[in-house]
Amino acid sequence: MADTIIMPKLGMTMTEGTVTKWLKNEGDAVAVGDELFEVETEKLTNIIESTAEGVLLKITVQEGETVECFAPVAYVGQPGESVGDPVVSTAKASQPATPKNPAVAGAVVAVAAAATAGGRIIASPAAKKLARENGVDLSQVTAANPKKRIALADVRTFLAKPTARASGLAQKIAADMGVNLADVHAPASGRVMAADVLAYGASGAAQTEERQAMSGMRKVIAKRMRESRDISPDVTYNISVDMSAMKAAKADFAASGLKVSYTDLIVKVVAKLLLEFPLLNCSVDGENIIMKRYANIGVAVALPDGLLVPVVKDAHIKGLAAISAEVKALAASARDGTLSPDDMTGGTFTITNLGMFGIESFTPIINQPEVAILGVNAMQDSVVVVDGEVTVRPVMTFSLVADHRVVDGAVAAGFLGRLRQILEKPATLLL
Repeated sequence: MADTIIMPKLGMTMTEGTVTKWLKNEGDAVAVGDELFEVETEKLTNIIESTAEGVLLKITVQEGETVECFAPVAYVGQPGESVGDPVVSTAKASQPATPKNPAVAGAVVAVAAAATAGGRIIASPAAKKLARENGVDLSQVTAANPKKRIALADVRTFLAKPTARASGLAQKIAADMGVNLADVHAPASGRVMAADVLAYGASGAAQTEERQAMSGMRKVIAKRMRESRDISPDVTYNISVDMSAMKAAKADFAASGLKVSYTDLIVKVVAKLLLEFPLLNCSVDGENIIMKRYANIGVAVALPDGLLVPVVKDAHIKGLAAISAEVKALAASARDGTLSPDDMTGGTFTITNLGMFGIESFTPIINQPEVAILGVNAMQDSVVVVDGEVTVRPVMTFSLVADHRVVDGAVAAGFLGRLRQILEKPATLLL
């Protein structure tokens, strides 16, 4: 009897998944471990491997369809085998496709070795997807750590290498003109030169348009951002803070062996403040306000094709070292494509930092069902007056966006005022 391939449960909070792409067709031979289909949950896209061996007899869930966890999506068996009353193959399906990040416990996620005894190349699902989209042979990609599997960053590094079919000057000119070297006809020598790129651009061939379908992640982002704008009547509040004390504290921590970022420090402070200002840490359910007596802080991570917000759980009871380690681990998992759905749920407040890009002020969109989000801007040396003296201090602007249904201006102002007080005089956190 044929084996049933089911929609796997990829995290504790997952209840359903959407099949976004089948990587095998009906009639194709399938081995255990072969990439079978892609499934989308929240903003994550996971590649699901086959748990059975034989032939893909029938696909029951088409691309774009959503089904509950453990529901049948396909049947694998021998040619001509019946698919009625099949045996459910759950050897791997009940386990997350990617390991849940155990940063809360301070552990390190173990990853598979780069190759098995059979010589099979092991790579993360995200790395495989990027390689497939760009026609990259993974056997040509070297893992940064030879003892670990090929990661998304390894494929990106490979793609960033100068191509051997174009001179250095040709590559530079192509980059400046926005020309894809793959579109430039190579001369008989096989090597694209600067003149070839210039001729291609002058011909007008470079003025092309390309229509691209939104990725699954981008579709989810678009939907959620529109919903947030429809749900929350938001107001933005900006405040400037003298970061001299935080800058000195960061240097002191580094001298003692603890390297933390400004984001780490802000997460630590905000987690404490949210218990003082619970209306910024609540959610709205109909006509009820749900007050959260804990602080789960989402930290936005920018990716080439979108934005993910992994969550530091119970940040209000964690020390700075634990928060810093967890933020780094979650960010690395986001970039490697190994976050689980559970890593992105349960947030009560979000912090998004664009300071590294020199942004001075912006209005982030609230991450539903939360009621507030804090934008962190660039730190700049500014002329200020301190005790009647003109001096230069490192100043950072914070942009708080709050849902006016539950957060009035006075509450938002009080929160930002207290934030400035603590960041400028950290000892007040003990009061």
